Amino acid sequence: MILADKIIDLRKKNGWSQEELAEKLDVSRQSVSKWEGAQSVPDMARIVRLSELFGVSTDYLLKDEIEHMELTADDPVTENGLHTVTMEEAASFLRMREFNAPRVALGVMLCILSPVLIILLSGAQEFGLLALSENRAVGLGLVALFALVGCAVALFVSCGLRARPYEYLEHEKIDTLYGVDGMVRERRDRFQEEFTRHLIMGILLCVLAVVPIFLAMIFAEETAFLHVLAVCVLLAMVALGVFLIVRAGILWDSYRQLLEEGDYSRASKEEQKKYGWFASCYWMLVTAGFLAWSFITNSWDRSWIVWPVAGVAFGAIYAVLKALHRRDA
Repeated sequence: MILADKIIDLRKKNGWSQEELAEKLDVSRQSVSKWEGAQSVPDMARIVRLSELFGVSTDYLLKDEIEHMELTADDPVTENGLHTVTMEEAASFLRMREFNAPRVALGVMLCILSPVLIILLSGAQEFGLLALSENRAVGLGLVALFALVGCAVALFVSCGLRARPYEYLEHEKIDTLYGVDGMVRERRDRFQEEFTRHLIMGILLCVLAVVPIFLAMIFAEETAFLHVLAVCVLLAMVALGVFLIVRAGILWDSYRQLLEEGDYSRASKEEQKKYGWFASCYWMLVTAGFLAWSFITNSWDRSWIVWPVAGVAFGAIYAVLKALHRRDA
C-alpha cells in the first residue's frame, strides 16, 4: 500500500475530512488532496506529524511493503463499527446507481407532469374549447394523474429494492480497501464535466420556466386559454430541468458516498441519525397538504407552488435544528 492510500485509510478511520486533517497539520486542503492523489509527498516534518496524529510508526507510512499498521502506544485508530468496502462491492454499487439514476429521475419527472392533463382539460372545458362536461374532463385528468403517479411509485419502489443492499453506505461509517478510493476519484473526475453541464441546464430550465407565464400575461387579452397552456409548459420545463438535476445528483452522490465526503461524511451521518425522522415526517405532511389543497380547491394550476416553497423551508428548518444542536453541545 502506497503512502497516498495509507493517508486516506487512516484519515477515514479517524473520521476526519480533508479539511480537518489539513487544519491539524497547518497546511491547505489542496495539499492533503495532492498527497492522497499521489501527486506530491509530504515533507519529513509532516510525516512525523502524521505519525503522531494517526498513532502509527513512520516506517508504516513510508514503506510500501508494510501492509499492517505498526501502532504506537497511544493509538487513536479504531476499526470498530466500520464496514469494509471492496473494489468489487464499490464497482457493483456504482453500476446500480448508474442504472437507478435515470429511473428515479424519470419518476420525479412523472410526478411533476402528473397534473398537466387535468389542468389542460379543465382549462379547455372552461373556455369552451372541448366538448366535454366538467366532470368528464376532471375525471380523465385524474385518471392520467394517478396513472403517472403510479408509474413513478413503481419506479421508486423497484429502484429502492435494488439499492437496499447498499443502504449502509448512506448511514454507516465505512472503510475502503486498497485501490477503491483511486478508482472512485478517477470516475468522479471523468463525470464532473457532465455533472456540471446537466446541473447548469437543469437550473436554467427551472428558472426560465416562468417565461411562458409572463408571455401569457402579455397576450392574455387575445387568448385567455394561453394562461392554461403557459402553466402546462412551465410544468414541462420544470420536469425536464428536475430530471437533469436529479439524475446528475444521484450519480454525483454515489461517488461522495464511497469517499465519505460532503453530506456523507461521518459527522453528517451522525447528524442524519439524529434528524432523519424530521425529513420523513416533513415531506409526508407536505405531500398530504399538496394533495388536500389540490383536490379540495381543484387548483392544480397553482398548488404546484407548494413544492419549491417547501424545499426552501426544509433547508432553513434543517439548518436551524443543526445550529441548535451544536449550541447545546
